[in-house]
Amino acid sequence: MKRFALIGAAGYIAPRHMGAIRSTQNDLVAALDPNDSVGIIDSHFPEADFFTEFERFDRHLDKLRRNGNGVDYVSICSPNYLHDSHMRFALRSGADAICEKPLVLNPWNIDGLTEIEKDTGRKVNTILQLRVHPAITELRERILREPKDKKHEVDLTYITSRGHWYLQSWKGAEKKSGGIATNIGVHFFDMLHFIFGELQENKVHLAEDTRAAGYLEYEHARVRWFLSIDINDVPSSVRAAGQRTFRSITVDGHEIEFSGGFTDLHTRSYEEILAGRGFGLEENRVAIETVSHIRNAEARSGGEQHPFVSKAKK
Repeated sequence: MKRFALIGAAGYIAPRHMGAIRSTQNDLVAALDPNDSVGIIDSHFPEADFFTEFERFDRHLDKLRRNGNGVDYVSICSPNYLHDSHMRFALRSGADAICEKPLVLNPWNIDGLTEIEKDTGRKVNTILQLRVHPAITELRERILREPKDKKHEVDLTYITSRGHWYLQSWKGAEKKSGGIATNIGVHFFDMLHFIFGELQENKVHLAEDTRAAGYLEYEHARVRWFLSIDINDVPSSVRAAGQRTFRSITVDGHEIEFSGGFTDLHTRSYEEILAGRGFGLEENRVAIETVSHIRNAEARSGGEQHPFVSKAKK
């Protein structure tokens, strides 16, 4: 049984990590969050120590380590801009890190973490859950069997509507979340790289607080993408059915069905990490470079635009 600590226990994604720790028959011994709305812990690890102050959490983990009961892993579910700092804390505390997406906001942060891995002998593991989704791995294997020069036509559409709270939270602050392409899109961009190979071109057609769109070209695909948190971008037929989310990936006009199988992807990720097959720092580099470029690029019209772009600009 491995011993875990968790940073960001009150966040949206934390229960999935708690569930994964429990499902893999390990123990959460300490958790941290400045917000004390963490009753969800009782459903998983009611005996875990909880802290609202980082300094007390730090002292507690240090005491455990010096007494020979240190934690093996620190799971990180904190706001995006804190991931880098919290991973460094985990490694220097003698634990491996398990970090939610996005790993970091900028590519150069990966270089600094690589140095700390070497200094400490510990490892950063990341949650790239789509890489373990059966439909995605099957598609990747099919692409790998095809001729090397073949390029597919891909449309990626992901609309996950959010209320007015979103832009008032840290998620709406680009310096903290990285913006919409980083916060809700980074795992899709990693998926595209994972399936279709190295990135060759990156253009931005739309950059707003609630929407982003552009064109990506990979070794084996030309991709038009559109991301949004605006309910008005959900197709009317989908809204009429009471749905607030729309997810679609088409390859050469054929829909890739991967809406199912999401509930246990964190557990699958933890199983891989515990078996020594976790995704490390370098596996994240292309996706982080992609979203960093999108964040800093000037949006321009023209070229291969996603069909939702013209609707969004009306």
